[in-house]
Amino acid sequence: MMQKRSITLKGHRTSVSLEEEFWTALEGFAGEDRRTLPDLIGEIDRARLKESPPPGLASALRVYALERLKARD
Repeated sequence: MMQKRSITLKGHRTSVSLEEEFWTALEGFAGEDRRTLPDLIGEIDRARLKESPPPGLASALRVYALERLKARD
């Protein structure tokens, strides 16, 4: 099921809709890294904006989660 959350990036509020499983994975990664979920999302957001053209934030979050899970194998 999709879950919409509001987050603040660079001082601006935005909403992101992701499947619950992705939110759970991202929260877990943030915990593993000993940082907050907003900090992790901010890092992913900055990285995606360097791409041309930049992907949407939700897509960037999904790809990050998938790549991080793949790296565990």
